[in-house]
Amino acid sequence: MLVTNCSNNYGPRHFPEKLIPLMILNALEGRPLPVYGDGLNERDWIHVEDHARGLVAVLERGRIGETYLLGGRAVRNNLAVVEALCASFDRLRPEGAPHARLITFVADRPGHDRRYAIDPSKAEAELGWRPTKVFEEALEETVRWYLANEAWWRPIREGRYTGERLGLQKAS
Repeated sequence: MLVTNCSNNYGPRHFPEKLIPLMILNALEGRPLPVYGDGLNERDWIHVEDHARGLVAVLERGRIGETYLLGGRAVRNNLAVVEALCASFDRLRPEGAPHARLITFVADRPGHDRRYAIDPSKAEAELGWRPTKVFEEALEETVRWYLANEAWWRPIREGRYTGERLGLQKAS
């Protein structure tokens, strides 16, 4: 048996209940960008493609019985992530007023972790795997994906999603 643990994933097709896709869709709709507490809770972010490559590396080169931590080496506080998203929107879809005006602070969740991050050193040393995505660049790529794929996220936002698999191609 092989075990992996990962940090927070981000990238295309991320279900919009989580921080990054929720903020992207709220910004697209001009809605508030709610940040818990003071926004200084820290998370390590890993792009979904880096995570997938890490899983392949574990399957191909991992030692049976071992646990591998797959992290992106991209620790950011939540406020910095939301501000980076706003900066991307200001570049990609300027609307006159900066998108940061949409940031609001809401009551923190009870028991909200102040920080969690993963040290991927073992996976890097033993498997030769490393995250390759630069957080700010991949974050903007993610914004671009949501801008180009409204047909994917709109049914979810409008409550029309019924649990079927999304993104599958119809057989020809």
